[in-house]
Amino acid sequence: MGLFQKFKEGLRKTQEKVSREIKRIFTGSPKLTLESIEELEAALLGGDFGVSVTSQIIAAVRKEYETQGRNGQSVLEIAQRELISCFPTESRGLQAYDSKGPVVVSMVGVNGVGKTTTAAKLAWKMSQEGHSSMLAACDTFRAAAIEQLKLWGTRLNVPVVAANYGADPASVAHDAVASAISNQVHYLFIDTAGRLHTKSNLMQELQKVHRVMGRKLEGAPHETLLVLDASTGMNALIQAREFHKAVPLTGLVITKLDGTSRGGMVTAIQKELGLPVKFIGLGEQHDDLQPFDVQQYAEAIFSA
Repeated sequence: MGLFQKFKEGLRKTQEKVSREIKRIFTGSPKLTLESIEELEAALLGGDFGVSVTSQIIAAVRKEYETQGRNGQSVLEIAQRELISCFPTESRGLQAYDSKGPVVVSMVGVNGVGKTTTAAKLAWKMSQEGHSSMLAACDTFRAAAIEQLKLWGTRLNVPVVAANYGADPASVAHDAVASAISNQVHYLFIDTAGRLHTKSNLMQELQKVHRVMGRKLEGAPHETLLVLDASTGMNALIQAREFHKAVPLTGLVITKLDGTSRGGMVTAIQKELGLPVKFIGLGEQHDDLQPFDVQQYAEAIFSA
């Protein structure tokens, strides 16, 4: 399956909810009415595009109808254009490895969003690009998380640094960085424990993990990726705000886009926080984590 087809299949639920509704609203309508605008607003908000992006699209639709009437771009084409304009022109992946030491990537987020699986998938992706990778099991509160990461490591042939259940996460992170340096590993992925953004003590612990890594290797973590579950919709925006305050984020990974009709939340977060969406999860397999492509994302949602 090609990459665009993966995007299209993964975003099918969002496309069906939003685009089909837009086509229903505007099919056969000779002009823009207050009722059609209100229905368009409801459709976009229902897809979790947020108030700001929804307002931007509606303003663009009004302008197009006022200047071009029915001869201009379709509402789906306008929505697609405006969505693309919310993102930076260049998509950005992980920081490039430059031989000065490992690129340390910290995976953060609330419970159950898929951090462990995402860390493993990213390690696999880097190996496919010719880089060596290592995983660190810094979620020492959930015994199953350590075993899960070890299982992924065995399956993907990626080494895993781990300690016993209940160990100090900062100590595990320190040892992992030391091991990655001594083994000249290109990318080290730190799987941190899931934590609610409202728990200040857990956020302070995360800050400690990052400080310890930074003392061992300058600049570490070089990437801090917030993993978000697309099915949580606009709640993900709240999580992103709070995590960004506690530990400066360098990007987002959106998981479970294939199982939700709320795929617009990707745009809402980008619009408010300006954080690049680096990868999106479109399935369960290790190769279903894909670099984010705004053009394909927009086309997949607002396809006719």
